[in-house]
Amino acid sequence: MAGTASCTAAQGGLLMGLVDHCHGRDPALVGWFLAGRLASYTTAGALLGLLGSAVSLPPAARAVLLVAAGLTVIVFAVRLMRRGHCAAAPEAGAPSRYKAPLLGAATILVPCGVTLGMEMIAISSGSPVAGAAAMAGFVLGTAPAFALLGYVLRRVSRTRLARLAGVVAIAAGLWTAGAGLTLGGWIGGTPPAASRPSPAAPGSGEQIVTVWATREGYRPAVVAARAGAPVEVVFKLVDRGCTGTVTIGGRDVALPATVRLPPQPKGSLRYVCGMGMYAGFIDFS
Repeated sequence: MAGTASCTAAQGGLLMGLVDHCHGRDPALVGWFLAGRLASYTTAGALLGLLGSAVSLPPAARAVLLVAAGLTVIVFAVRLMRRGHCAAAPEAGAPSRYKAPLLGAATILVPCGVTLGMEMIAISSGSPVAGAAAMAGFVLGTAPAFALLGYVLRRVSRTRLARLAGVVAIAAGLWTAGAGLTLGGWIGGTPPAASRPSPAAPGSGEQIVTVWATREGYRPAVVAARAGAPVEVVFKLVDRGCTGTVTIGGRDVALPATVRLPPQPKGSLRYVCGMGMYAGFIDFS
């Protein structure tokens, strides 16, 4: 259920590309979209199982792809809102049958929290068969939600609700792009002053801080630690979702986990969930 909700929200906007013209109302196009998604995820799972983390995208690259995906969804939404006259020749619909599987395959580039978790399972499997099976099973499990979304979009595109759907899609595109900017550290780089805790007591030994990953974000959002001393960050998982994978120090970590950091200078260290939705800070002082 968590995978269905988060991935449909993060990746479903690409379905807008199938309903912006009259030919996009063909129900078979949603099937081609799902087929492309299955093919790309299965291939990625096999590669991850065979080669491990060497073929996984670093957080910075995912951030760029999220921004690009958000802008693409916005373009699709604007085209949906501009409902034109359907008078194209029958053969004009042919290119859409190529676009549908390509859009479905492109969803692998728009990460959701559970997708990242499945990718780590594929990496740890050490087997291309097991990795492909894990990713393919995940896609098949979320396929009904994508099929339902495609049906709704095709129905809405024939009514005056298309403009409302376009507005919702624009909001989703802005949200996706914003998540990419957050993941890349281009916005939201400093914690609120009111949330800063008091500095930890001075000392020289290794210190331990605990962060709880919930559906609403990381709690506490800001933790204090001493600068110049090693620190262990214990991430405890409360709920499965986006926060189940954290990006800290330029790498992805599946939770629950303990992350050991070398001595840090004074200032704030920022970490985010794998989708760039939620951020937390360690305040070194």
